[in-house]
Amino acid sequence: MKKMKATGALAAAAAAVLALSACGGGSQAEAGKGEISYWLWDANQLPAYQQCADDFTKANPDITVKITQRGWDDYWSTLTNGFVGGTAPDVFTNHLGRYGELAENKQLLAIDDAVEKDKVDLSAYNEGLADLWVGQDGKRYGLPKDWDTIGLFYNKAMLASAGISEDQMKDLTWNPEDGGSYEKVIAHLTVDKNGKRGDEPGFDKNNVQVYGLGLNGGGDSSGQTEWSYLTNTTGWQHTDKNPWGTHYNYDDPKFQDSMKWFAGLADKGYMPKLETTVGASMADTFAAGKSAINAHGSWMIGQYTGYKGIDVGIAPTPVGPEGKRASMFNGLADSIWAGTKKKDASIKWVEYLASSACQDVVASKAVVFPALKASSDKAAAAFQAKGVDVTAFTEHVKNKTTFLYPITDNTAKVKGIMEPAMDAVVSGKAPVSSLTAANEQVNALFK
Repeated sequence: MKKMKATGALAAAAAAVLALSACGGGSQAEAGKGEISYWLWDANQLPAYQQCADDFTKANPDITVKITQRGWDDYWSTLTNGFVGGTAPDVFTNHLGRYGELAENKQLLAIDDAVEKDKVDLSAYNEGLADLWVGQDGKRYGLPKDWDTIGLFYNKAMLASAGISEDQMKDLTWNPEDGGSYEKVIAHLTVDKNGKRGDEPGFDKNNVQVYGLGLNGGGDSSGQTEWSYLTNTTGWQHTDKNPWGTHYNYDDPKFQDSMKWFAGLADKGYMPKLETTVGASMADTFAAGKSAINAHGSWMIGQYTGYKGIDVGIAPTPVGPEGKRASMFNGLADSIWAGTKKKDASIKWVEYLASSACQDVVASKAVVFPALKASSDKAAAAFQAKGVDVTAFTEHVKNKTTFLYPITDNTAKVKGIMEPAMDAVVSGKAPVSSLTAANEQVNALFK
């Protein structure tokens, strides 16, 4: 996913938003009924949430929910314009990489009083998810809706043709020096136009037909699906603490050694060159038979397993130098715009979205893992009923091999610095040592 750049207009609009929220849009009765707007970006989840909205209105006849779904880039740009222009949705799906800045700019409504009054059981969510949505000011700005981890999607037919077993895929190791068994498998699955494999004499790295590993992009500041499942097995962490760190660590030799290995895959011909991936869907490229393995998030399970004529397996991420696997643990939430004129109705809807009544519906669709522990288990069962083994994702949570998406202030500015810096490294246009200067720029934001 490409990430939205910073917009200075957010801070300028904060005072106007506060004025809007202060007037409350009319009487308390008006704030508790009528139509509320709700935005999300994932088309795969739209049917489940439309059912939740219909069920919610049946239980609350005075409130209707109008859902709008937009693609990732359009979602955030339109949402930002809505904050500035006073036309943002009442409730929207929020991301850990965004909410700190939105809270700081007074765009989000704190819901602590409602959560306490309505006795929302925060312990019912998977461990740590509810805490993520408490800002630096100690106020709550969202209730958890789901969680995700990273796994390796692979083409079973390509593995069989290469003589690689699925048991081998479940037991991969990695290190930044020689790539471990992970690189060996990636190399052997890479095939050039003449049928030579990446580990065979005569392999033509400039004319590759099938890449062993697909590429989703340079990874900007988080590397969620691109490289973080590797870098964070070395003892490296994005920031000095998480959440609310104030110092990034892109200058750490452990990180730079890992990125040197990662970028080297493209130079060896085992992974596509970055410039060839611009505007392309990594999942669709996989479906077209252009890559054998794709590291991607659990929110993509439905898409990968839905392609016709492709038998897809899912393996856990490799075990790294410290003897463990690693996966970024991201959890979305639903937040309320501070300028809503339907405060009470919006709170009801957010609490409903975070309840088993809705999250069980989401679970039944077998698209993502809901935040509630009981609903998450139901989702795993729903995937299993469809013949999809999702243990590669769930074991990260079970075995506590997750780490948080980096939550800090200045996230848009950090991404603005790191996206071109990481692209330059992954494309081979700059050495990994260039990340030290980028890191200095990033950390200057916090001084």
